[in-house]
Amino acid sequence: MPLTAKTMLRVFLPFAAAYFLSYAFRVVNAVIAPDLITDVGVGPSALGMLTSIYFISFAAFQLPLGVLLDRFGPRRTEAILLLFAGVGAFLFSRADSLAGLVIGRAFIGFGVSSCLMAAFKVYTLWFPREKWPVIYGLQMAAGGLGALAATSPVEFALRQTDWRGLFFALMLATLLAAALVFLVVPEKPDEGHGESLRKQLQGIREVFTSSRFWRTAPLTTMTQAAFMAIQGLWAGPWLREISRLDRPAVAETLFWIAVAMVTGFVVTGGIAERLQRRGINILTTAVVGICLFMLAQLLIIIEAVPWIRPLWLSFGFFGTSSIITYSALSQSFPLHLSGRVTTAVNLLVFVASFIGQWAIGAIIDLWPAGPTGGFSVIGFKAGFILMLGLQVVALIWFAVAGKRFPQS
Repeated sequence: MPLTAKTMLRVFLPFAAAYFLSYAFRVVNAVIAPDLITDVGVGPSALGMLTSIYFISFAAFQLPLGVLLDRFGPRRTEAILLLFAGVGAFLFSRADSLAGLVIGRAFIGFGVSSCLMAAFKVYTLWFPREKWPVIYGLQMAAGGLGALAATSPVEFALRQTDWRGLFFALMLATLLAAALVFLVVPEKPDEGHGESLRKQLQGIREVFTSSRFWRTAPLTTMTQAAFMAIQGLWAGPWLREISRLDRPAVAETLFWIAVAMVTGFVVTGGIAERLQRRGINILTTAVVGICLFMLAQLLIIIEAVPWIRPLWLSFGFFGTSSIITYSALSQSFPLHLSGRVTTAVNLLVFVASFIGQWAIGAIIDLWPAGPTGGFSVIGFKAGFILMLGLQVVALIWFAVAGKRFPQS
């Protein structure tokens, strides 16, 4: 099938819609957290565990997912998995205990585990290599729109219904997305289609034993984990407890963080492509953005300036920088390994996000509540400092490994 504008839209839009929902599921708890605390009675640690279950169920399927994507193709794989996400949304909407919420959240994480990686895989099949940074950025922007929809629009929706009605609506939208992916996206097998299982497992080993992979993966992992753990849950409580914003102001600030994130995905992808044409490596562009992301976190932690929103907008914008490394890694491996490369990175990212999001809540719990019954300010800052410190260590490793393994 020729790559016409119509074909490009048939390939891009269904996967973008699915990723929109995936990101909405990921971050919606930042807005509905007060309702979950009131209705189910969870504390910081339990709330962190509940929300981060999405990450661990997501991560657990990444290596099998890479094999499925390379063997059976992204269209069929994603359509089937989205059905599980729909089931999870339904279970979440009907849960009346922490255990029920955890089960529903786990189904959701498992069901949307292919939304980004399947999209990356299908784009490597349909789009020319030099366009990957841009199309990856547009895909991430679709996720950013999902994060945006899970802020002020969700707060507005909660005035019309409750969080249970919200998740029932998300179930219907997820089933529709599954149908679009399966019925609209054209099929296009690649070199890995029909490979034996043994050959595919050898491909996983090739990725995980590569110095190219291990130079970049820790930095991508820690920056993405910090971004997702904070933006997906703890940004909302921080704005309430540290910045003393009321609930509508928190939702509005989260909305603008998501706008900055969407902008960042589009802009950084475009900049990376242009600079690559001028001979500047994609990884160089990514690392500069990552350093600015870490600076934004530091300024937030030390409350360097009274302007709350600009700092969090910088957090949202530069937090997108590490996604460029996915494109760089895909370009450094053979095309038929692209699914296994991206899912290998994603495995590490989502395991770290699970641990980080839960750990921040556990650290907060180490300090007593404030005088008004809110979360501990010291605990919050300790959790955020831990995540920033791990990113600094990963950045140092990136620099050291670049000298030790120059071929990477």
